[in-house]
Amino acid sequence: MHRRRFLAASAAACGFAAISKSLAEAGEQGQPKPIPIVDTHLHLWDLNRFRLPWVKKDTPLARSFVMKDYQTAIEGQNVVKAVYMEVDVAVDQLTAEAQHVLEICRQGNTPMAAAVIGGRPASDDFAKYLDQFKGNRYLKGVRQVLHSEATKPGFCLEANFQRGLRALEERGLSFDLCIRPAELPNYVKLVEAMPKMRFILDHCGNGNVQAKDLTDWRRGMERIARNENVVCKISGIVVNARPKKWTADDLAPIVNHTLQVFGPDRVMFGGDWPVCTLTSTFRQWVEALKSIVRNRPADEQRKLFHDNAMRFYGLK
Repeated sequence: MHRRRFLAASAAACGFAAISKSLAEAGEQGQPKPIPIVDTHLHLWDLNRFRLPWVKKDTPLARSFVMKDYQTAIEGQNVVKAVYMEVDVAVDQLTAEAQHVLEICRQGNTPMAAAVIGGRPASDDFAKYLDQFKGNRYLKGVRQVLHSEATKPGFCLEANFQRGLRALEERGLSFDLCIRPAELPNYVKLVEAMPKMRFILDHCGNGNVQAKDLTDWRRGMERIARNENVVCKISGIVVNARPKKWTADDLAPIVNHTLQVFGPDRVMFGGDWPVCTLTSTFRQWVEALKSIVRNRPADEQRKLFHDNAMRFYGLK
């Protein structure tokens, strides 16, 4: 009898739930199916449509990266869903960017199932900006890159910025923290002051893979992780690795410390494509992370790559 039929019959006859679960997770050859991946950090940009002031001419990222390119990059990696992450377009194009990506999500013919759009919480019209997307089920949150020249240290503690975050909180939307690692103490103050606001800390707090001393970063991560309203993306760090010379072991200290302090239920995988291509393909980053976590329990690996993102973003 074919192995899968035998297991199914055994489960029916004996009522063993464990056998049924094993069947569901087994492949045709009796091997566990690869973990489905939800990529919580997908960038796309079409330079014929949008202006990205931070992208410099004649640099590797100074070209369009569109959905067909992403689908090629993720081929064979079992990416079942992706969450768009804003790309810091020119301020006057924020609404156009949001409308464009939310429409891609609505069409439902790509992996992109939800979006985190760009926004400026400290602006006087931020609440009005949000309300034009009211009721859009694909909108999950907002991000403003906070490590740019436009946001000086301490910006996150300003009253106008926190007023904007309250507008997000009132609408059930999250905010991504993309920060300078040295500013982790300021962001601890922010998340403590807003315990009902949902925050996502991008890129392991931007810990530097090549730093010789991670003491301050470690302490900052420990402090911010004590706040249950913060989850963390295991993403982005490969960009700081030595081009063409990095290994999974170079990334492991930052990944493992982040997993330790946030725990298995508040971490999510992010591809950070195409920014990751400065040092790594999407496949190389996924394989490196899988290597780092390979000895962790299977359910924790699945939470990291799939389950937590599905729950946090309310994906179906």
